[in-house]
Amino acid sequence: MNDIVIIGAGVVGCSIARELSRYNLKIKVLDKNFDVSEGISKGNSGIIHAGYNEKEGTLKAKLNIKGNEMMDNLAKELQFSFKRNEALILAFDEYEVSRLEYLKENGEKLGVKGLEIIDKEEVLYLEKNINPDVLKALLVKTSAIVSPYEMTLALGENAVENGVEFLLGKEVIDIKKEDDIYILVMKDNSTIKTKVVINASGLSGAYLNNLINEEKYEIKPVKGEYCLFDKVAGTLCTRTLFQVPSKLSKGILVTPTVDGNLLLGPNAKSDDTIRTSREGIDEIMSKSNKTIKNLPFERVLNTFSGIRPKLDSEDFIIEEAKNLKNFINVIGIDSPGLTAAPAIAEYVTKIISKNIELVKKDNFNPIREKMVRMSELSIDEKNELISKNPSYGKMICKCEFVTEGEIIDSIKRPLGAKTLDGIKRRTRAMMGGCQGSGCMLPISIILSKELGVDITEVKKNNLSSTVVGFKED
Repeated sequence: MNDIVIIGAGVVGCSIARELSRYNLKIKVLDKNFDVSEGISKGNSGIIHAGYNEKEGTLKAKLNIKGNEMMDNLAKELQFSFKRNEALILAFDEYEVSRLEYLKENGEKLGVKGLEIIDKEEVLYLEKNINPDVLKALLVKTSAIVSPYEMTLALGENAVENGVEFLLGKEVIDIKKEDDIYILVMKDNSTIKTKVVINASGLSGAYLNNLINEEKYEIKPVKGEYCLFDKVAGTLCTRTLFQVPSKLSKGILVTPTVDGNLLLGPNAKSDDTIRTSREGIDEIMSKSNKTIKNLPFERVLNTFSGIRPKLDSEDFIIEEAKNLKNFINVIGIDSPGLTAAPAIAEYVTKIISKNIELVKKDNFNPIREKMVRMSELSIDEKNELISKNPSYGKMICKCEFVTEGEIIDSIKRPLGAKTLDGIKRRTRAMMGGCQGSGCMLPISIILSKELGVDITEVKKNNLSSTVVGFKED
């Protein structure tokens, strides 16, 4: 019998799993995908928001600010890439200048620190490539950037190291309740019993709630598309550059990534597919020129999209279902969900503690050791590592300088990669200029060998995404 089952292995589910792993509990995390961070958590801007744009009295405001404050220590403990790079919200006319005044006043009322309105000269001194038509900007000193999937992986790995079991490729299709026990029915007809259910399943959150709860919800998916530039373009700015936000989104941003690329987006469309569109990418390119003129679009490496789970309430739903004891919904976690995730985990833990006695472990280990990145090591460090393990001297991805040793490590770690996309997110292999055309096959061979499967069984991300196939004559 499980004490707690968390449905969803995105950044919120992994944050909750890691927080609850502090206690003597039997915990499982389920996800229909074959890796963590395969849904909303892999397709977003990677911004740790300050919270100046949120509404007073909402969970979004409270948990955004708390999560932002927690991030420095979390990144130190879990060793994921994190940078307090600040942000600028740019105003290009008098109306937008007035909006900056409102955002500063709103943020300070909420408790956001480090907000300052600066004039044109200082804006252009801080970021020389910004459109010179700018009038003023709101400088946001607590804004930061992360790799959202690296953060999710770090949380998940540390949860596993502290006793949480992840069952990936397990899709919940029905939920039943017998006395005080929940029975989760999987797509493969297997069942899992648990005392507590935490529904942190992103876009499926309303569907799973509606299977068992009398109170129904509806999620309205909103797609955001992005352009990712190479590392040459990544030097165009050091801060995250926002335009004045609208009701629907925080607007088209231009930001460096923690890995040194440049990212543009997102737009906002009512759509539940992850396909990018020519129309959408053109929109991003056009609107981003308001921030930086003459962006080098010839340096675009890739385009992608992510989907945000919007609710009519415009706030997070994080609560025990009214008529279902120990069924906890974590629904509608759109922006700033990435920022809020560690604070959401603490909030959910407090809800659970009202019904269950939580006893802390004596041996909880908050530290997660990051993967070796050969590209970050000195020559002496590289030589020492290669002398111990020659596979770290065999280059596989020449664009991102990823070695065979790193790829094998990504497969053998807690929550090890089982797909090509899993290896990509853990090592950055296939993320460079060739986008995998030069290294996808050798990586597939390594994955085949380490998993003990035929190369035709190696997948890009799901069961239908075969990488290598053979035609019959």
